[in-house]
This record gives sequence, structure tokens and C-alpha cells, in this order.
Amino acid sequence: MNYDKLYEAEASFLMRYPEGFADPAMQELRRKHNVDKLVNFAQENLTKVQCNKPEHVADTVLKIVSRSSMVSRFEKPPFKAFITGLDSHEKASLAGAIEHRLHGRKQRGFEHILGMLAHHKIAKWAVMSVVPFYYAPRIEAFVKPTTAKGILRYLEISDLTYQATPSWAFYKGYKQLLGTIRKQVDPALSPNNAALTGFLMMQF
Repeated sequence: MNYDKLYEAEASFLMRYPEGFADPAMQELRRKHNVDKLVNFAQENLTKVQCNKPEHVADTVLKIVSRSSMVSRFEKPPFKAFITGLDSHEKASLAGAIEHRLHGRKQRGFEHILGMLAHHKIAKWAVMSVVPFYYAPRIEAFVKPTTAKGILRYLEISDLTYQATPSWAFYKGYKQLLGTIRKQVDPALSPNNAALTGFLMMQF
């Protein structure tokens, strides 16, 4: 990693926004993305107990994807069609996958969800990562392709290669990278992992 570039980016951002993402000048951006509201919604509706209710899980996941400002408007209709087209058995399968992804064997849950979405040709990074992000925004990563590729290029990351097809290997490496970056910069730049990647995105 090019730490000089990281520290330069940090200094530039804090010069413009001294309080980081809590700065008054960032109020409009915070309002636009409304992360806290969706975090509360995800955490209230996707507890381990709630994951035992397939209809509820399917409805909750659809609402999160539909309401998220970070998911492309082009990705939302196909995902809605996917959810509404699931039968009771498939909804139970999805609920089990979500439970693993959020509360249990995370890689197993990731790969199960990936398989379901790939079958319908909608396995996109944003859709794959947005629900876990809102459930645990300081732990899980939201992967936006242009941002991820830009961060890897800007910071000259040589040991992690972006893949258009979602994979646990890349996700795990990307999340670890964000954890490393988080430790190096002012906490005001990382109220959550989407904010952290957003700060870096502003540099390129």
C-alpha cells in the first residue's frame, strides 16, 4: 500500500471537512444516503430469531435493496423480480443463507446467496454486499465496483485483484484492506465502512 498517498488523502479531506463525516458541510451527503436509518432497520429486522421467518426475511431484504441509495437503480428491478418470484421453499433457502451470512458461517452464507443470484443472472457486488453492510456497517464492506477498483489503483495495492464476479476471496481481502486503512486514519473518516471508501473515492 502507498501510505504516503493515504496520508495525503486524509490531510486533504480533513482540511476541507475538519470534523470528517460529522462536519456540517457533509450534512447533505449524510441525508442523501441515510445510512443510519437503514442500519437500524436491518438490525431490527434481521436478528437471528427473525431469520427463522422466510417471508419476513425476503420482504426485509427487498426493502433494504430498494431503499438503498448505494444500489444502482438498474439493479433494483431485477432484484425485486427475483424476490417476488421465489416460492416458499426458495424463500426458506434464502432466509437460511441470510442467517449464515449475518450470524453464522459467513462464507457459506455468501456462497449460498451467490448461487441463488447467479442462477437468475443478478449476482452483482452491490446486491451481494449491501445487506450485510447495513447489518454490521463497521465490520462488513459495501463493494461498489468503480470505488473498489479506484481504491486498489489509487493506493497501489498489488496483492488484491478486483473480480467482477463476486467471490468470498476478494470480499475477505477487501474487508481486511479497509480494516488496515481504518487503523491508519482519523476515526472521523470511518463512522462506517461505506464512509471510509467514500472518503477515498473523493481522491480520484
